[in-house]
Amino acid sequence: MERRLRDRVPFGPWGPLGIAVDPDTWKAAPYFIVAPALGTACFVGLGLALPLSLVLVLVWVGLPMLAVLILLWRAVAFAERRLVRWTLGVDIPDPYRPRPDGGLYAHLRWLFVDLATWKDLGYVLLLCPLGLLEFLVVFGLWSLGLELLFLPLPMVLTDRTMTAWFVEVSTVPEAVLVMLIGVVTLVAALYALKAAALAHGWVARALLGTDDRKLLLARNEDLRASRARGVNAAESERRRIERDLHDGAQQRLLAVALDLGRAQAKFDDDPQQARILVESAAAGAKAAIAELRDLARGIYPAILTDRGLDAALSSLAARAPVRVEVTVEITDRPPAAVESIAYFVVAEALTNMAKYSEATEASVKVSRAVDRVVVEIADNGIGGAVVRPGGGLNGLADRAATIDGVLTVDSPPGGPTRIRAELPCVW
Repeated sequence: MERRLRDRVPFGPWGPLGIAVDPDTWKAAPYFIVAPALGTACFVGLGLALPLSLVLVLVWVGLPMLAVLILLWRAVAFAERRLVRWTLGVDIPDPYRPRPDGGLYAHLRWLFVDLATWKDLGYVLLLCPLGLLEFLVVFGLWSLGLELLFLPLPMVLTDRTMTAWFVEVSTVPEAVLVMLIGVVTLVAALYALKAAALAHGWVARALLGTDDRKLLLARNEDLRASRARGVNAAESERRRIERDLHDGAQQRLLAVALDLGRAQAKFDDDPQQARILVESAAAGAKAAIAELRDLARGIYPAILTDRGLDAALSSLAARAPVRVEVTVEITDRPPAAVESIAYFVVAEALTNMAKYSEATEASVKVSRAVDRVVVEIADNGIGGAVVRPGGGLNGLADRAATIDGVLTVDSPPGGPTRIRAELPCVW
């Protein structure tokens, strides 16, 4: 499952000085200027267009209007998630269902049935009153605090009587008191800004995000499915090894035993024929050893254990029928399971390339992306590779899923083919 819930609520420091120097405090301030304008525009536009489209649905004219409106408010919600992340520090994954592959009806049903569509509408309509309230509270306190702090200054400097918020200031003690109240008001404004950012982040996460319980259930289902696919892949691999041993090395060793038995019977009567049978048995033993070595390499190559991913992939590239450029940008060795899956992804991709792609060159790149090992294989072949049940790529996808990895294949007809595996890794 590619999506992950990574909501970061901007708690930060809560002391006055800590709030004042916290960058998240000042990153949130522009949002409370933009939100009322955006919310008002959406509220007015939807307030006019939505009832009209609902009425016109009775004569079917409103249906395309409503679909366009849904796309518009979902676009606003999409932009809000990014804006909230940049300004308030709350990361909200997109909660929408996957887009269907069907025609117009399937896409309309996808728009109308998805609960996230209507939660987006609720948020967009709430953005206007909520944004105005936040603007009035936050910037009202800032305006009051700054006025109380600076308006008495001319009186202190020139002895003129000043009026601040209907309070007449005519003496220095009164001016100092008003300025102290202004400082307290500014501190309250800092807390109001921080609290508004926290409250708005919670509201946005509740309406624009995915239900945590549903996300955990979906995650649990994904883990069950990936575990089942891993068990099936392991069982298929066990049967393949058993079949290879029975049809290959076992038959060769049986032939070696028969040749040696016949040679033993002919030592006295026909030494020349016995020598030929012994040579045949020796050749069969060498072939059996080679098959066993290839079989062991298919299970887990020794070079991967001894020298790591870079050397193992370079060995694969050297045996490929075309030129393969290998780039490994990780210095620390990942866990054995990650190394093994990365190796076999490349091995299967290069095998498919040799059999089907008609490529003349390919590239393999292994890099690190925070907590993941990313393996990318590309070739200039004819494309058309797909992940189908029972196929080699499907087996690799199942193997990657056992450690919560993801395998994607981009191979349009005509090429090029790009295979990308993202494998979680704890370094």
